[in-house]
Amino acid sequence: MIKDPARGWAWTRALLGLCAEEVHLCGESAAIDLVTELMYTTGEEVEVRNYKRLTPISVLDHALESLDNLRPGDCIVCFNKNDIYSVSRQIEIRGLESAVIYGSLPPGTKLAQAKKFNDPDDPCKILVATDAIGMGLNLSIRRIIFYSLIKPTINEKGEKEIEPITTSQALQIAGRAGRFSSKYKEGEVTTMNREDLSLLKEILKRPVNPIKAAGLHPTAEQIEMFAYHLPDTTLSNLIDIFVDFSQVDGQYFVCNMDDFKFSAELIQHIPLSLRVRYVFCTAPINKKQPFVCSSLLQFARQYSRNEPLTFSWLRRYIKWPLLPPKNIKDLMDLEAVHDVLDLYLWLSYRFIDMFPDANFIRDLQKELDGIIQEGVHNITKLIKISETHKLLNLESLSAENQSRLSGALKSQARRMRSTKTLGSKAMEPPTSNAEEKSLASRLVQQGLLTADMLKQLEKEWLTQQTEHGKEKTEPGTHSKGTRRKKKEPPSD
Repeated sequence: MIKDPARGWAWTRALLGLCAEEVHLCGESAAIDLVTELMYTTGEEVEVRNYKRLTPISVLDHALESLDNLRPGDCIVCFNKNDIYSVSRQIEIRGLESAVIYGSLPPGTKLAQAKKFNDPDDPCKILVATDAIGMGLNLSIRRIIFYSLIKPTINEKGEKEIEPITTSQALQIAGRAGRFSSKYKEGEVTTMNREDLSLLKEILKRPVNPIKAAGLHPTAEQIEMFAYHLPDTTLSNLIDIFVDFSQVDGQYFVCNMDDFKFSAELIQHIPLSLRVRYVFCTAPINKKQPFVCSSLLQFARQYSRNEPLTFSWLRRYIKWPLLPPKNIKDLMDLEAVHDVLDLYLWLSYRFIDMFPDANFIRDLQKELDGIIQEGVHNITKLIKISETHKLLNLESLSAENQSRLSGALKSQARRMRSTKTLGSKAMEPPTSNAEEKSLASRLVQQGLLTADMLKQLEKEWLTQQTEHGKEKTEPGTHSKGTRRKKKEPPSD
């Protein structure tokens, strides 16, 4: 975690800044030397305790090759949601029940799915999951099956890479099989495709390289010092300047700042103090979710007006009560709302007076968790409905095609990088009539706007147009005011 290109700085701050007599860290041996060195500089005493796995685990000599060969206690690990949906659907066609766990599900839903899979009296004996199973869940898994070994990752420059999983990732996931507390006293690991099996064995045998440096992020005080000397510079530009001038010793690196800058540019036009703006920009949000991004913007607006974000206000904002999902899109929308409630709680720790109803929001989040649980319980039904109404396009690659893709990546050992920054949704290739489409339709097509957001923007725009002589706060724009023949000069 401490070497994560985007969020490593948060773990470094926790390690160096927690107010506690004892701090217990859990991790792999690759982190020991770095943590010991960091603690030495602060005069702390470090005690290292090594633990050994209590049950054996083995890599099988044969791949699964077909879902017909599934057995109770199997867990199929996928690295994207489309594969999760596709595999779940194929398992259901075979008359089997499966539990589903992936990263964007609320904690309560993950635990409910884990309980369903672990229950010996439940007919659900198969688990379909992402690498989210690697942390925080006790699962009774006999055999881990890697559906693919290729996982999209983001490097330190914010570039997307399509590469085989690392040894750390492979060990973390494979280690879920045959845990000491489960009913299976021996774990097994294999792949879906025969061609991937030798690569998996190679990955698992590689030594894990020691972590050389911990992530850093400029503090609010440092940015305020820069702003004092550059008073008219935007926060996004201040960050760029700071990073360009930064020098760090070998124990640290400056994290990728693209997420921070994205949020800074999103709320740039809202009048906030630099310290408050900085805190909003460090909030962990998923840039791929338009509703979460627009919520950060709305929260910042409310804050700037000195209007507390109350429980009743937030209920109206998210249009509570919410209905159970009828298709996969509805389920994803509910997951986004859950993320918005998480954002509220995150901000409530920093601005308790402006986000005063954290306890009520936690209760609301539990209710929402229950609604999402209901949807995930019926996920194959939602997938079927989504396919019928063409709301979900499952590119259900055959095992042959999957292995061909994986084999090609192995043999060429190349990196495929996109120029899109960290967490950004890849732009779709322009169609022949792209120039004829409106900006709004292009944004909707690219997933940056939803239809509901478009309606809301239209409504807000019309409201602003009717306000007499009221200047908009957004830079580079101005309100029309009363109808006049003379063209107004553009504002700075």
